[in-house]
Formats: sequence, structure tokens, C-alpha cells
Amino acid sequence: MKARKTRILADLPARLLSRPRTWVAAGITGVSMLGVVAATAVAPGSLPSDLLVERVVEALPAPAVTRTGTDASLPFVHYERIQAGDTLQAMFNRLRIDDAEALAHLSASDAGRKALRQLRAGRSVTAVVSPQGRLLSFSLPVGNTDAEVVLERDDAGLALRESSGATQTTMVEMRSGTITHSLFGATDDAGLPDNVATQLATIFGTWIDFHTDLRKGDRFNVVYEAIYEEGNPVRAGRILAAEFINNGDRHAVVLYRGPSGKEQYYSDDGESLQQGFLRSPLEFSRVSSNFGRRLHPIHGNWRDHNGTDFSAPVGTPVMATSDATIEFIGTQRGFGNLIVLKHRSDITTHYAHLNGFAKGLAKGQAVSQGDLIGYVGCTGWCTGPHLHYEVRLKDVPADPMTVALPMADSFNDRELAAFKRNTAHLRQRFALLNYELADAR
Repeated sequence: MKARKTRILADLPARLLSRPRTWVAAGITGVSMLGVVAATAVAPGSLPSDLLVERVVEALPAPAVTRTGTDASLPFVHYERIQAGDTLQAMFNRLRIDDAEALAHLSASDAGRKALRQLRAGRSVTAVVSPQGRLLSFSLPVGNTDAEVVLERDDAGLALRESSGATQTTMVEMRSGTITHSLFGATDDAGLPDNVATQLATIFGTWIDFHTDLRKGDRFNVVYEAIYEEGNPVRAGRILAAEFINNGDRHAVVLYRGPSGKEQYYSDDGESLQQGFLRSPLEFSRVSSNFGRRLHPIHGNWRDHNGTDFSAPVGTPVMATSDATIEFIGTQRGFGNLIVLKHRSDITTHYAHLNGFAKGLAKGQAVSQGDLIGYVGCTGWCTGPHLHYEVRLKDVPADPMTVALPMADSFNDRELAAFKRNTAHLRQRFALLNYELADAR
């Protein structure tokens, strides 16, 4: 009789693969509870007739198990997100803190009250708590800043300190969306944070009425800052660039530091979205006396009236009509309480007869367009509460209602070239987002 060959099971795959059109299934099953290893053969009908399969059983030693005790006095470390409408008591309850002394200490301190007034949903608190619920350490962020208030307990008792907090990282994120019903419905679908959606509506509100002008199929692309703390998203920051296609018309903006040194939004062709000068330094008022010759109400003779008078109640807020520095603040003869602002291009604006000045203002201080600088009054030569407003070009009076004033941070040719070069990387992101949107369709 011809002897049957014996082969090792490990050679089986190579041998089976060498046979024409022969398919097998093999498996190895370990039975750990019984301490054995078994090898299973191939599917029935596919086993070569000259192959002897043997089962090998080997006893394995039981693994060594070491029992370790747990220290019941070790504290717990909790990491919890602040929720909308949260209170300190609610956070303590979720963190299983049962410590009335710590609650009172944090609530009574000035730093603690400040942090509690500025709770922001999504920020994180860290607590170290004993098994009995006694607070050992508690870190609470202050608003959206990187500062935090830390309450700690040691042998001497509770102590509160302020620290710079955890390091925050700013990332650049991008989102695209298509309008189906409303702007905020589309931004929610795109996963855009609420404050970024609000910024989007504000920026493009110059061109688009989001109540009446939106069309189904309108699209937007947004590039914005996202603030992370210890790997967790904390809040969204500024929009860096945005694009909106409304009814086939494209509008795009980028954030850029202009000639004045301030960051503001510009269109693709370098036009600032901010007005150069507001025509009126008051939100609501009426013109009571125009620029030009008039009969002086006090002296009774004809004189040049070098500004525009805005009639308004005493105490009405007065705004700076453009970015400037304070050239004069004080009292000046018939003008009464007066502020003079110096703007670029040898332009000054004058605000007279004020009832008082905004707190903290001083000569040489910078103010921005729309900043509160004073209040309507009737100081100096005045017959009734009003604001006397002047615009002077190189100290020559001009009619504030008709004079041509420069746009905000307009670029010369060299600055425009630098603007296009330095913002190209942001505009290129629009192309990437549009490509992904088209590919998704």
C-alpha cells in the first residue's frame, strides 16, 4: 500500500492556492475558557485526498490575576460643559458637589460674581471633588476670554484666585449653504454658529434685504474663526471672508486692515463697506438751521452760519461721524461745551452747545465712527437745546449736508495691489467651497 503523505496545516494556504479553481474556507477558533486551541479543516469536499489533518491540543496556564484595592479617599475629577441658562447651583448639582461653603464663597466674591454674570454656553468648567461631595478645586471661565476664576481648598480653608486660564487655539473653518426657505434655516443646516449667521446677515444687509430679496437656490460661503480650548470648540469668532450669491448676483467681502490701521470689510474691488462720514451725528433729529447766511437769533444781525443745527432734546446722544482723534474738548466762547475731532485729509468736525461729554474722553484720544462723544444741550450762545455741527476742510467751513467727503479707508493704486495680493488666499477658499458644493450635487 502506498504511504499517505503527512503535511503541516500551515502549508495549506499555499497548496490550495496552487490548485486550479479550488476555493477553500479556513478558520482558527480559540476556546480560552477551556484552555485549548483547535484548528478546523477546510470546507467539505475541497480537502485534498493526500492531506492528513491532525488536531493539536495544548493546555495553557491560567493568567495570573492580581487583586488591587481602591483608595476610597481619592477625589474625582469632573470636566463639564456650561449649558444655556446655567447657574452655579445647577453646575454643582451635575458635578455632584455638596458644599454650601464653597457655593457661598464663590457667589459672594467680586471675581466670582463677575464670572457668573458672564457664563457662556459651551465653555468648560473643571472640578476636583472628594467622594463625600466636598469641593477641592473649581475652575470657572470668565466670559469668552482666556481668564478664569479658580476656587481651591487647602488646610487653611477656601481661597479664590484669578488666572490666565487654559490656552485657546484659533482655527479657520469654512461652511457653505443653499437657501431653501430662510437664511437662518440654511445656516442651521450648514452647521454655522448662530453668531456667525448674525454677522453674515449684518455684512450683506448693505446689498440684500433678507426679508424680501432671498430666492430659493441662493448660496453662501463663509470662512470664519473658531476658538478651541483643550480640543473642545468654545465659540466662533469673526468672519474672515464671505460670499453670497443672491438671484444670480455675487457679493463678496474680506476682512482686511486698511490704511487707518483698523480691520474692516472690503468688497473684492477694494471698496470699504463702512461709510467714510455719517451725515448726521444724531440718530433722530430735525434740522433747525442750515449752513449759510442767516439772521443771528441772539445778536439780531446777518451772519454766516458755518454749520448745521440739529434740534433735539437735552441729553440726546451725539456720535462721532467718522474715525478721528480728539483735537479739542472743553468750553469755547459762544460754542459752550465743544468737541473738535481731527480726521484724515485735514478734515475736522465740530460739535457745539453740548450738555456734557461722554466719560473718559481726553485730548489726543482716538474715537471711532459711531462712538458716543457727548449729549445735546444748550450751553454757550443758545436759545434752545440743539447740536451745532460743523465740517471744515483745511479749516474752511463746508456744508455738512452736501460736501463730498472721502470714503472710509479708500485705497490708492499701490494699496489696492497689496490688498488683492494679501487677501488672495481667502478668496481662493471660495473656489474650493464652490467646487465642493457642485461636486455634492
